[in-house]
Amino acid sequence: MNRQAKISLAKNLNEKMSFLSFEKRLSLTISHFKTAIFTSSLGLEDQVLTFAITNNKLAIKIITLETGRLFPQTKQLIKDTKSHFQIQIEEFSPNKSELQTYIDEYQLNGFYESIEARKACCEVRKLVPLKQAIKNTDVWVTGLRGEQSNNRADLPFAQYNESFDIIKINPLADVKLEEIWQIIKQNNIPTNPLHQKGYPSIGCEPCTRAIKNGEDERAGRWWWEQDQNRECGLHLPAENQRSNIQQNSEIS
Repeated sequence: MNRQAKISLAKNLNEKMSFLSFEKRLSLTISHFKTAIFTSSLGLEDQVLTFAITNNKLAIKIITLETGRLFPQTKQLIKDTKSHFQIQIEEFSPNKSELQTYIDEYQLNGFYESIEARKACCEVRKLVPLKQAIKNTDVWVTGLRGEQSNNRADLPFAQYNESFDIIKINPLADVKLEEIWQIIKQNNIPTNPLHQKGYPSIGCEPCTRAIKNGEDERAGRWWWEQDQNRECGLHLPAENQRSNIQQNSEIS
C-alpha cells in the first residue's frame, strides 16, 4: 500500500471509529490489516488495552521498549502482566553500539544539558528500537488519549504516521481517565504502584517526576524543558490533529 492509499484508509477508519467503543475499534483494526502491533509502556491505558486484546483474543502482537532506564516498578510490572494475562510481551532494547556512541558524545545523563542531547537519547533508546519492532507490520496500535496533554487534545482515532510510514490507531483517543480507572478496578488489572504516588505518566526513571496539583498528566515528563509540546519523538504533536488527515488526503 502506497503513502496516499494509507492516508485515505486512515481517514476512512477515523470516521468509522468515531461511532464505536474502543473495543470495537480494535476489532475493526484487525479486520483491515494482516499484522498489528500494540506498543505498551505499561501505563494505565496500555494495561486496559492489553486486557481488551487478551480478553477478546485479538490477533495483535504486544511489545514494549526496554530502554535500559525504566523504573524498577515498571520492570516488575512487565513480569506481572505477562503472568497475569498468560501472554508474551516482546521487549525491544537499544543497540549497544549506538547507545555507547551516544554516551561517548553526551555522557550517560547528558539529556539534562540540552534538548538536542535529550532527543538523541530518545532516538537511540526508543525510536530506533521502535522502527525495528514495527518493521514489516501493517498497523501500529497505541494507548494515547486526547486528555493526556494539550498537544494531544485533537488526537484522531486513526492517522497516517509520516515518520514511520504506517497507519497508527489510537482506540482510546476519546476515553477519559475516570473510565480507564473504572475498567482497571472492575477487572483487577495490574498497574504500576507509582500511579498512586503522583505519576500518571511513567517513562524512563531519570526523565519522569510526580506531577503537582493542577498540572496535566504528562507534565512530569522531561520537566526541566520549557517546551510545552515536548515529546520523545514516537508521537509528534504535528500529527496529532484530526484535520491533518483531511489536509494530507488532499495532497496530489
